[in-house]
Amino acid sequence: MKNWNVRKTVVAREDMPAEHRLKQSLSWPHLVALGVGAIVGTGILTLIGVGAGKAGPAVILSFAIAGAICACAALAYAEVATMIPASGSAYTYSYVVFGELIAWMIGVALILEYTLVVSAVAVGWSGYAAGFLNSIGLGLPNALTQGPALGGILNLPAIFIIWVVAGLLMAGTRESATLNAILVAIKIAALALFIAVALPVFDASHFHPFMPFGFPKSGASGSEVGVMAAAAIIFFAFYGFDAIATAAEEAKNPSRDLAIGIVGSMAVCVAIYMAVAAVAIGAVATTGFANSAEPLALILRDIGQPWAARVLGASAVIALPTVILAFFYGQSRIFFTVARDGLLPSSLARVSRRGTPVRITIFTAIVTSVFAGLIPLASIAALANAGTLAAFIAVCSAMLVLRRREPDRERKFRAPLPWVVGSGGILGCLYLFYSLPNRTQIFFLAAQVIGLVLYAIYGSRAAERSRAAGA
Repeated sequence: MKNWNVRKTVVAREDMPAEHRLKQSLSWPHLVALGVGAIVGTGILTLIGVGAGKAGPAVILSFAIAGAICACAALAYAEVATMIPASGSAYTYSYVVFGELIAWMIGVALILEYTLVVSAVAVGWSGYAAGFLNSIGLGLPNALTQGPALGGILNLPAIFIIWVVAGLLMAGTRESATLNAILVAIKIAALALFIAVALPVFDASHFHPFMPFGFPKSGASGSEVGVMAAAAIIFFAFYGFDAIATAAEEAKNPSRDLAIGIVGSMAVCVAIYMAVAAVAIGAVATTGFANSAEPLALILRDIGQPWAARVLGASAVIALPTVILAFFYGQSRIFFTVARDGLLPSSLARVSRRGTPVRITIFTAIVTSVFAGLIPLASIAALANAGTLAAFIAVCSAMLVLRRREPDRERKFRAPLPWVVGSGGILGCLYLFYSLPNRTQIFFLAAQVIGLVLYAIYGSRAAERSRAAGA
């Protein structure tokens, strides 16, 4: 581990071997759609119910807190991403600013986060798809829609959608981004329909008492409640803009497009979430949809609008794959960058004639298929939040370090009030991590210890050999 503090130098695109160059095909509308596609999805469709069960009507405050912390991180991402326009997101920024070991640990956190998110959303989509097939008389046996832990054999629909998305990404980044933009539009239209149908029955009395479980995390381990306990879970509903940073090398004009994509997608999504949450609580008291697996559809049925509930459910089946696509994209690019740096087998870091990393995409599909097909993720889904919080802390810290280390370096995007934004992002993420379930905190720390062992026995020497070969 003698090279633990070696810092990475970003290689210019024209100096890379042709097989390591990703095709530049994305403009800022593609990046905004990628971010919105990742952010608006499982979070608002399901986690508003979980949050309501933990915070009551104050779930709106939980959304605001999680959104504010993510906004700080988004501004830091926008500044650092335009300074280091290379694929790999927080992993690459940590490598450039802090060194190899910190980068590896952030890489472990990101890969764990993305694997869990892709797998969890695939399983969620499987539930919607299985219900739809049953409704038209083409239902699959339970053995093929559940993993072994739930009495089945294999979650076939979840594996199916993962490989469909993998095929889209292998076909071409721009093509998959264009389809993603269309599906995002469908998803936004469905949420607009929810607001339009539910708003006429708005009842302000549903907001009292506003904070029945208090502000800080409280309660027994595994059943924590409070505004911050809800915010720590709802945080899942906001992140996704970091997937935009993984597209840095594929942006046509990264110095402009990355900042617009990151900040733009966050601004759009915070507005959507606050509006949907307020209308949902106004339509039905939080006790009526707390902890529901389909809270928005349940609300529409409760107010006598089953047709709107069916439309919302259909849009989820059609558009939830945008979340899988965005996170699958991000995960494959992080795997690709780690392999290109030599910390994973470098043979994985090759692109096809279409400029897409086919080998790493297939590898990513295999890994996520194992999780989605065999393992029920409900009990450990919050672990994805822990990995994201670590990445956000790293990026906010990187922005502050670069401000001090290289104050005169050109910045295409400058975060306003950087020490307030950076410190707010770091402290907010630490408080959210503290507010996570205790079991999640233990799982995350265990994964980091395993990552440290893997770096000591493989990663450090592999990266050193890669640097020597490229010298």
